[in-house]
Amino acid sequence: MNVNHSIAAAHAHFLQGSLSQGISMQSDEDSFLGSKIDSDYMSYIHPHWTTFRAPAAYQHFLLGLLYLVILVVGMLGNLLVIVAYFTSKSLRTPSNTFVVNLAIFDALMMSKLPMFVLNSAVEGQIFGKIGCDIYGLIGSYSGMGAAVTNAAIAFDRYRTIAFPLDGRLGMKAAIGLVIFTWIWATPFSILPFFEIWSRYAPEGYLTTCSFDYMREGKATQLFTMTIFSWAYVFPLLMIALFYSRIISHVRAHENMLKEQAKRMNVKSLSQGDNEKSAEIRIAKVAISIVILYICAWTPYALVALIGCFGDKNLMTPTFCMFPAIACKTVACIDPWVYAINHPRFRAEIQKKVPWLCIFGQDTKSSDSKSAISEGSDVKSETA
Repeated sequence: MNVNHSIAAAHAHFLQGSLSQGISMQSDEDSFLGSKIDSDYMSYIHPHWTTFRAPAAYQHFLLGLLYLVILVVGMLGNLLVIVAYFTSKSLRTPSNTFVVNLAIFDALMMSKLPMFVLNSAVEGQIFGKIGCDIYGLIGSYSGMGAAVTNAAIAFDRYRTIAFPLDGRLGMKAAIGLVIFTWIWATPFSILPFFEIWSRYAPEGYLTTCSFDYMREGKATQLFTMTIFSWAYVFPLLMIALFYSRIISHVRAHENMLKEQAKRMNVKSLSQGDNEKSAEIRIAKVAISIVILYICAWTPYALVALIGCFGDKNLMTPTFCMFPAIACKTVACIDPWVYAINHPRFRAEIQKKVPWLCIFGQDTKSSDSKSAISEGSDVKSETA
């Protein structure tokens, strides 16, 4: 009797275990976002995200793979710029100080991508709340710092072109502006970190973190509008203002030469095609930088505004992952646009890493251009 009872109990336990395992497997396949997040951390996840099915494993894998590629390419480019600047005395000019500061901010952006790859592997936050806070803090510092550094680069180029003799920034002024970029990025990075105003929370697939723009309340709306102005609107206005002034200055200079040529009864005092091509190059650089900035941060600005003020039904997890991809991609592209495209940086990097064949083209012309620009820099800085 006891033996039969034991066999029946074991059989029932086996059936119950199989059934619970089957239910568990089914729930894994049909799980919702947040199901793999620790229960004590769920209060930081807005209920909106838990209404969506969890992304398939291949979606996390593809995103992790994409971020891995961005990490390798972006970190390589930014580290090349940083190493070239600090190991080459000829590159340590005020203008290049802003460029290397941008590379430092972009490298900081790249430094958090390994955490995202690990988060994608576990389909959640591998380090929990502290990992999310650090991820958000790094992203905030690097994003706002890069934005205001873009504005500083535009200001420096405007001063250099508009006032070539007495308007160039000295090294002390450049270092002061670099310190200012870090101070600019500090308030709205630290406040959410310590939860003094807003907080960092998971978003999208819950593998990335940003300031909590989904939380209801006037405090969230005020914080979103403030950071929108501080981190996006003001830097964009400064970039557009200084580059538009550069283009206006070049055109005014050309018109002045034409008027002077008329008074002297000569055909032209300018270099013709060279002057025109210089104006076109400046315009192209200005437009490309503004476009890069807009592509990097407009998606994030729109998502934050929609999440805070708009229809939250538009905020699908996949839709909210695109802004993060956009800003990381631009941080990856920045060093190639700003520095490595410059002949002096390219020539210096070619000396340090000759095996990197992409820098092996036109080294002679790069060296000659480097020598010319280096000479002009020395003259301007000693004047």
